[in-house]
Amino acid sequence: MMMHLPVTASSAIQQTKGDFEDKFRQLDTALPTPNVYRNAAGEPGHQYWQQQVDYVIDVKLDEEKRRLEASERITYQNNSPDTLKYLWVQLDQNKFRNDSMSALSTTFGGIGNRGPATQAASGSKPAKLSLGALRRQQFVEDNELGYQINKVATASGSPLDYVVVGTLMRIDLDQPLKPGASTKFDIDFAFNIVEEDAVSARSGYEHFPDDEREGGNDIFLLAQWFPRLAAYTDYEAWTNKEFIGRGEFTLEFGNYDVNITVPADHIVSSTGTLQNAGEVLTQTQRQRLEKAKDADRIVFVVTAEEALENEKEGTSKTKTWRFEADNVRDFAWASSRKFMWDAKGVKQDSKTTPHVMAMSFYPKEGGDLWKKYSTESVVHTLEVYNRFTFNYPYPVAQSVNGPVGGMEYPMITFNGPRTELQDDGSRTYSLAEKRFLIGVVIHEIGHNYFPMIVNSDERQWTWMDEGLNSFLDGIAGREWDPNIPWGVEPRDITGYMKGSSQVPIMTQSDSVLHLGPNAYTKPAAALNILRETILGRELFDFAFQEYARRWMFKRPTPADFFRTMEEASGVDLDWFWRGWFYSTDHVDIALDRVYKLRIDTKDPDIDLQRQREAELEKPMSLTVERNEQEGRTLWVDRFEDIRDFYDDNDQYTPTNKDRNKYQSFLKKLDPWERKAFERAVREDKNYYVMEFSNKGGLVMPILLEMEFADGSKQTMRIPAEIWRRTPKQVSKLIVTDKEKELVSVAVDPRWETADVDVENNYYPRRIIPSRIEAYKRKKSTSRVSKDLMQESKTELKSDNDDSGDDD
Repeated sequence: MMMHLPVTASSAIQQTKGDFEDKFRQLDTALPTPNVYRNAAGEPGHQYWQQQVDYVIDVKLDEEKRRLEASERITYQNNSPDTLKYLWVQLDQNKFRNDSMSALSTTFGGIGNRGPATQAASGSKPAKLSLGALRRQQFVEDNELGYQINKVATASGSPLDYVVVGTLMRIDLDQPLKPGASTKFDIDFAFNIVEEDAVSARSGYEHFPDDEREGGNDIFLLAQWFPRLAAYTDYEAWTNKEFIGRGEFTLEFGNYDVNITVPADHIVSSTGTLQNAGEVLTQTQRQRLEKAKDADRIVFVVTAEEALENEKEGTSKTKTWRFEADNVRDFAWASSRKFMWDAKGVKQDSKTTPHVMAMSFYPKEGGDLWKKYSTESVVHTLEVYNRFTFNYPYPVAQSVNGPVGGMEYPMITFNGPRTELQDDGSRTYSLAEKRFLIGVVIHEIGHNYFPMIVNSDERQWTWMDEGLNSFLDGIAGREWDPNIPWGVEPRDITGYMKGSSQVPIMTQSDSVLHLGPNAYTKPAAALNILRETILGRELFDFAFQEYARRWMFKRPTPADFFRTMEEASGVDLDWFWRGWFYSTDHVDIALDRVYKLRIDTKDPDIDLQRQREAELEKPMSLTVERNEQEGRTLWVDRFEDIRDFYDDNDQYTPTNKDRNKYQSFLKKLDPWERKAFERAVREDKNYYVMEFSNKGGLVMPILLEMEFADGSKQTMRIPAEIWRRTPKQVSKLIVTDKEKELVSVAVDPRWETADVDVENNYYPRRIIPSRIEAYKRKKSTSRVSKDLMQESKTELKSDNDDSGDDD
């Protein structure tokens, strides 16, 4: 219904005459019809429902085999008004099978592929297959990947029929599940863990062969690791789209009780709260953790020295860590003997969660970068996001360093930046690495709000979690240090917006050509513009917080966001959503011309003299000027008798007939008309008409900065509605006092609107500053140009000799 209704409704509105396009047409025809589940204000309706799924899981990590074996009991509560005959379960690990849809549909050198790079041949250039792509291919060939499903049965042990469909499994229930009823069933499963660096996954293991321990060590990041229920929703029923790598997931909330068995010397970070600290932590570690709750600064639960000593040995013994998590939509964990662990308590004004433990887990390779900034970034994120949404509702927020560049799960995030060991034994880092760590921690911890709590459908609308979160992480980044280039300003999206491979933001995630700018930067820039330029902070912040609180622990759709932002701000924003989210138009507003006008007084003694002065200001004829320079005498000056009235009076000489016409005009005016006219003549103000063209198609407010002859400046913000009837070109009359003479105008002088061409924003046009670089021509590197006679004399190096030039 949601897929077809907009097409049918919008086709009812057709412009069959001319080329007028209504950029302000109401968005209602493109949105699903409000109902008892989602109302017209963008709120959950009075019959809103969502399913609940609870999990009890026992999982064992086989470190040597790099394999998980587990069993889970799932309790499915059917809160929908529908009777369900079967359930759909997500099997994300099946993505890594070499016969998966993800593997078979990946193009060579294609646009938007996730993972190691390949490049198709073109002209005389050879195709390119990165070493990373070769490594991935070989890993998949050498390892059996995907789930091994050992059992699917009812709680009483009766087998249930099931069918695996790619990354999904349909479980046929032994009896229909009626509304309000629940069912329990068990799944036993196992799989080989992927090497993240080899396959470019969202989880997996990372191997450290150079550690002192024989055979090296690993960091295990376990996510999307257990068969979990696909969502069943009021807008799509089963959200059972195949997982091919980009569209992440949409899941149900539930309660988790998870027992994690790992080598006894491992430290585990996990979704939820640790239930058996006395069994898995030392007394010293427990005391440090308790101290961290109220500490002003970070406290190390496992120090760098302890972690380094721990990673030197191994053990055949195991420990079982037990975690519980309530009202979460997923569960992830990390395990390694390499981890150091720091923590700091965060107090917040909340009766339900007055205290949150911010914690980080990382190996020595994280260095001082992680020690200084990881947990601090977690704390900063909570403070900023709480202000814009709601108090963080979970007891812990964690940042874990491993092979995953950045990924989020409830209460735990995986973040990748590292330091490099230098020759002097230090681990320094660049500004880019610092920005990466702080930025990725803010972003991934921020995902606990969107979509881990405000539970949007990532498989369908990636921008609803990535875009909203990128908008807020941009705010948090600039509140951390505005001098760090965060890349979240409107100017940062202009290159993408004018490109030909752009697709609308409202494109299903797997079909997006360039995910970064489409799902992250463009919606973030759009919301930044909406806040700072269109609505203003007060209206935007109130509406955004209203959206977050309405849909906390619920599942919103784009329509719910659009409707809430309009309803709570009181501003019609359909034109904004349509342009930014439903189209590929870009912003390019040009100031084409500026006319300076002066009101006619109708008095011939004044107006005709003005016309004479205007004529005299025009450039003199070049021929006439040179005739004068040559001393030529005019014919009328040589013979007095041929002169007449017109030699002393020109076309601008007023006559009594002109004066009588002026008096007649005044007499015919009504008193109010004469009063207004005479005042305008008396004030003799400047009338400027500015002509604008919309070259990009995306209607936006026109922001002006006007500079006057006296050196003063004035700003004007013209609302986007000026484009309503003529979306391609508009003119605007601006009136100034007589002494305020305009000398220049700039459109969007502070680059607020993501205008892709700022050079046509100036009137008069300005000289464009740029650079030119002198260079020395390089010799050809082609084989035919090489002196092979000389190169053949080169001495062959030994394997251990890394000196010299490899060119």
